[in-house]
Order: sequence, then structure tokens, then C-alpha cells
Amino acid sequence: MNGEKSSLRKKLLVKRKKLFSKKLTFNFGKIVNLIKKNFKVKKISVAGYYPINFEANVLGFLTKLQRKGVVTGLPAIKRNYGMMFKKWTPNQSLYLNKYGIPEPKNTNKTFIPDIILVPLVAYDQKLNRLGYGAGYYDRVLKKISLHKKIIAIGIGFSFQKCANIPINKNDYALDYILNEKKIICKN
Repeated sequence: MNGEKSSLRKKLLVKRKKLFSKKLTFNFGKIVNLIKKNFKVKKISVAGYYPINFEANVLGFLTKLQRKGVVTGLPAIKRNYGMMFKKWTPNQSLYLNKYGIPEPKNTNKTFIPDIILVPLVAYDQKLNRLGYGAGYYDRVLKKISLHKKIIAIGIGFSFQKCANIPINKNDYALDYILNEKKIICKN
């Protein structure tokens, strides 16, 4: 199965690079509607990601949320393939982690988000996600969901959709996937 995932990952990373366009826009208002539907409390927090390697850009959306008083953050990796989320505000200094991905400084406060925007390489209709293969998001989503109600939303382009993503017991299915055309929900 790992070979199947690896082959699919390579194929779709090439496809994403080839088809990527900044002109493809996302209706992040659909996420705002999910927030209103699922969270009755006024104060919520949203974690996103810093886009790399032709991923869909969520930073503008996080900036708008932060200006409206929503606590926003980005992931920070830890030892042993662990990950946490640190508070982030626009124009804040970031540093490069060992993978070359910008993340908040070590001094930033950690938090447990209510909503997590998850990057992906590919996805299917069953809301299974294929990432880069290290399992950071699978582990952190499982860990957080044991203690808190969260919503995990994959963000990707419609051309990243596959008929079937191979999964195993370590994979974490998402709650929704937003692409530039629509939001996909569990059936």
C-alpha cells in the first residue's frame, strides 16, 4: 500500500504543479457558514498552513479571520513527527523549519484550534486525504479529536480529486474538503 500511495503522490504532485493557477479562487465563505453552523460560541480558533509546493493559499482567509477577532495559527513541527499549532498574526516573523516551511517562532503560544485547514496532495469523495507521507496531520488530528470537537477541512483543487485514496488504520478522514468549485461533505 505504501508503494501505491507513493506512486499516486508523485503523480499528483506533478499534476498540481502543472495545473496550479493563482486565478483559481476559493469561496472561503463556505467555511464561515460551517463555523456558524457548528460553533455556537463567539470565540473560535482556526489553524491553517503556510502554502508550499503549489498548495492552495489560505493566508488571506486567515488574515480576514484574524481581523475579525478569530484566533489564528499555523502548524509547527516537533520531534518524532509531532506537530502542534502556534498562534499567528499577519506580517509576523516566521522561521523555516527543517523542511523549509515557514512556521511561527518558538516563543509563540500554542493553542488547540476548533477548525483546522489541512493541505493535501489528493483526496477522494469519502474525504480521505493523501498528504506528503510523514503523517503529521493524521497524528495531530487524531490526538486533538480525542479531547475536543474539531472540524478538519481539506483545502485543495478540484483536479486533485481521485476515485479512491488507499488508506490504512493510521489515516484520518477529514470532515469536509473545500475546492475552488464546492465544498464536499460526508455522505
